[in-house]
Amino acid sequence: MKDNIAVIGLGKAGLPLAGVIAENGFEVTGVDIDSGRCEAINRGENPIPEEAGLSELIKRHGGKRLVATSDYGAASGCNVFIVIVPLFIDEFQNPDFGIMERAFRGVGRILAKQDLVVLETTVPPATTETRVRQWLEAESGLSLSAGEFYLAHSPERIMTGVSISRLREFPKVVGGVDIESGARALEVYEQFIPDMHQVSSARVAEFIKIIEGCYRDVNIGLANELLKIADTLEIDFYEAREYANHEYCHIHLPSTGVGGHCIPVYPWFLVKEMERLEKFSHSRLLRASREVNDEMIGYWAEKIVTRCMRVEKPLNEVKICVKGITFRSGVKELYHSRNLALAKFLMEKGLDVYVYDEMFAEEEILELGLKFIEPVDADFVFDSFQLVMI
Repeated sequence: MKDNIAVIGLGKAGLPLAGVIAENGFEVTGVDIDSGRCEAINRGENPIPEEAGLSELIKRHGGKRLVATSDYGAASGCNVFIVIVPLFIDEFQNPDFGIMERAFRGVGRILAKQDLVVLETTVPPATTETRVRQWLEAESGLSLSAGEFYLAHSPERIMTGVSISRLREFPKVVGGVDIESGARALEVYEQFIPDMHQVSSARVAEFIKIIEGCYRDVNIGLANELLKIADTLEIDFYEAREYANHEYCHIHLPSTGVGGHCIPVYPWFLVKEMERLEKFSHSRLLRASREVNDEMIGYWAEKIVTRCMRVEKPLNEVKICVKGITFRSGVKELYHSRNLALAKFLMEKGLDVYVYDEMFAEEEILELGLKFIEPVDADFVFDSFQLVMI
């Protein structure tokens, strides 16, 4: 008998996963707090149109094989629960588990014996085996140690905009809180993910995703620091990078920093855990990279002001256009956007700053409290995705 699968959280990661599972012949119940989103999905309408290939899946399965609801009770007939809800950090870089706790307690209230629960959200190591287990056992009355349900972690490894192809082609790992849970999760996932690999534990699976983000953040930080050094020494960084890169060396491209829900967040999971354990020297590089990347808006602001001073106008009358305010080209998301932070930083300095982004209509930009301009109408354009100053 085929498993009945519930996907908890139908956002940019959860909905593509639910669509792929339905495409593989499973009955899927999607649970999301946004009732409007659920209604759209059940009408066959894709609420994430920029996600390649997703509209076809939702049109084919929405309201049929994939039924979306805001009611956890509607998923009570499922025996597999995949949870993929946001985990944000607060102003002190500590994870806020509020959304996740509510999701798992909702699952716990309908959890039955021999059901499988898998967390896909990237979390600090040991979260699945501690917090998640505690929430599920408290609500369900079931015992993991008694083998009454299964619990595993399988971190999402997608990229917004190409999530469908990533799910179908990219390697994915799963690890259980115990051996039986890992084996059961692998059995389920292999039915809709072609390239699955079981690792020894949920904690290892959690760590794998975090260190991928740390690798990117550290290497971007290195590129940003080398750019500043090259600039100080009057060296063309991009020419040097072209010939420095080869089979054994890959210098990343510099940027205004690192944005999005992933890379600027994950290193803090390890930094904060090492601080809690008073192992401060264990995460110095991770902390330094976070600081280097977040401070890049100051570097670029200085460069922009220097260039604007060449325009034959008073500095505060030079029309500056920051072109591209999303955290990544082609993705309509502003979370931790360093480009947006740069625009606001320049505005706070009293400069005449406008923004342009092909993902946003003029009205949407005005609603953000920003000023809109077409790049051709500006005196100075900073293309934040290509780091070009026009």
